[in-house]
Amino acid sequence: MELNSRMMDGSISYDPGGRCEPVAAGPGARQEDKIERLKEVLLFEGCSQRQLRSVARIARVFDVAADTVITRAGETGDEFFLIIDGTARADVAPDKHVLLSPGEFFGEMSLLDGGPRSATVVAHTPLRLLVISRRNFSGLLEDVPGLTQNLLVTLSRRVRQAEERADRLRATSPGA
Repeated sequence: MELNSRMMDGSISYDPGGRCEPVAAGPGARQEDKIERLKEVLLFEGCSQRQLRSVARIARVFDVAADTVITRAGETGDEFFLIIDGTARADVAPDKHVLLSPGEFFGEMSLLDGGPRSATVVAHTPLRLLVISRRNFSGLLEDVPGLTQNLLVTLSRRVRQAEERADRLRATSPGA
């Protein structure tokens, strides 16, 4: 939705030359390929094969040209992105940039709450992305029993791990 609306409003260029276009077939676009990619995403690690199949059904594959802005920090988001091929740069602070590689993802918080983006993400190279819209994902949560519970368990685990890392950093930092 966000990607499509951004193409419509001009904030993401769309041209038949391939800056940003949906992929109908080929590597990464087949249902089985989507499922294999989703298995690698921590957010979906507790999902059954049936649940992954349901998630893959609502996922779309897009090709994005290098230097395309995919998300902007502070803007409302409603899509989750998984990098299939290529690299992206996440600008999480003015002086902090993180390179994202195939298998890495962004936008998971916006997928769940529709809140503002925490980072600006730009295609560093041409990208192939697996994209899930919040609207489709919300419908999926209603249709697939147990998926919500799996996601909550996974997110809770990630929050606990982040808290443990933060505690370790505080314990080892000077002046702690």
